Amino acid sequence: MTPALAIADALVARGHARDAIRFVGAERGLEARAVPAAGYEVELLALDGIQRSFAPRALLRSLRAVVAFVGALGHCVRTLRRDRPRVVVGVGGYASAPCVLAARLLRLPTVVHEQNAVPGVVNRMAVRLGALPAVSFPGSHWKRALVTGNPIRADVAAASWHPTSPPQLAVVGGSLGAGRLNEVALGLYDHWRARTDVAIRHVAGPRNVDGCRTRLDALRRPEDRLAYELVDFEHDMPALYARSALVLCRSGATTVAEVAAVGVPAVFVPWSGAAEGQQDANAGALVAAGAALVVSDASCTVETVAPIVGALLDDPGRRDAMSAAARTLGRPDAAALVCALIEECARDAA
Repeated sequence: MTPALAIADALVARGHARDAIRFVGAERGLEARAVPAAGYEVELLALDGIQRSFAPRALLRSLRAVVAFVGALGHCVRTLRRDRPRVVVGVGGYASAPCVLAARLLRLPTVVHEQNAVPGVVNRMAVRLGALPAVSFPGSHWKRALVTGNPIRADVAAASWHPTSPPQLAVVGGSLGAGRLNEVALGLYDHWRARTDVAIRHVAGPRNVDGCRTRLDALRRPEDRLAYELVDFEHDMPALYARSALVLCRSGATTVAEVAAVGVPAVFVPWSGAAEGQQDANAGALVAAGAALVVSDASCTVETVAPIVGALLDDPGRRDAMSAAARTLGRPDAAALVCALIEECARDAA
C-alpha cells in the first residue's frame, strides 16, 4: 500500500482531485483500513491469494480463491465499463489482478508499477497484455520499462541521515514484525548489556511485542547499561531512519526504497518465504553498490549477526561510505515520475 498511497498523494499534489482517485483492493488486505484513513475511496473485493502448497487444505483454499477471482473479474469489468477511468494503475499482488485484467479486456489505458527487482506474476501478465511498466530497479527485462524507483511516503523522502551518538542500531521487522529479527535483537541485548557506546531500538511488531517484553524483562539485570528501547510499532519512521547509524531489517521493496532514499546503512535479512526470491534480489541491488550487507534468513542468529553489526557500528567511516552509496540508488522523486507516466498515458489515450 505504501507505493500506491504515495502515487495517489503525488497526483493530488499535482492538481488532480482527490475524489477522482479510486482504489480497488481486497477485503482482507491492509487497504481496507489504510485507504479510507488517507482520505480516498476504496472498493473492496472478496479475494484471496493462491496457496503455494499442495496440501489438501491449501488446494481447497486455492480453488475458492479461483472462484472468487472470477466473480471479482466480472465485477471489475462492470465497474470499469460504467465509470470509464482515464487510466488504471496496478501495483502488483493478487488484489490488483482482477481490476488490471478487466482494464486490459476493455482496452483501457493501464500502467503497472513493479516494486521488486523480480517482477510478480500479476504485473508480468499485465505487461504481456499491453500495460505500460514502471520499475524500481534498473535492468528490467521489459524493453518499454521506465525506471522510476519505488514511490515512498513524502515524509520519508524528505528525511536525511544524521545519526545520533552513541550510534543506534534499529531492528525493524516491518509493520507486523519478524520473529527471527526479534530473536536476534534480544540476543544482542544479552551480548551487549554492559555497553554504553551503542544503543538499540527494537521494533518488534504488535503481535510479537508482549512476548518480547516478557523475555526482555527476564534478561534484564540491575547492572545492565545498554540503552535498549522495545516498541510494538514505529510511528515516526522518518525520524528512526534519520537518527539510526544502522538498520537491521528485511528487504521488502518499500523498506529497500526508503533505506536508499534516506541513505541509511543496512544489514538486510531477506525473508526466505518471499515469492521467487524477490527479497534477495531487492537486497542485491544495494549490496552491489556497497550500500548494504546481507545475512541469509537461515544463518540469521545472534552469533552470526553480532560481529557484523558490531563492526559497522564501530566504523563510522565505512557507514558514511555506505550511506553515500545508498543515496546514489535512492529515488525520492519516484512517485512524481510514476505520476508523469500516468498523465502521459492519459494524454495519449485522449
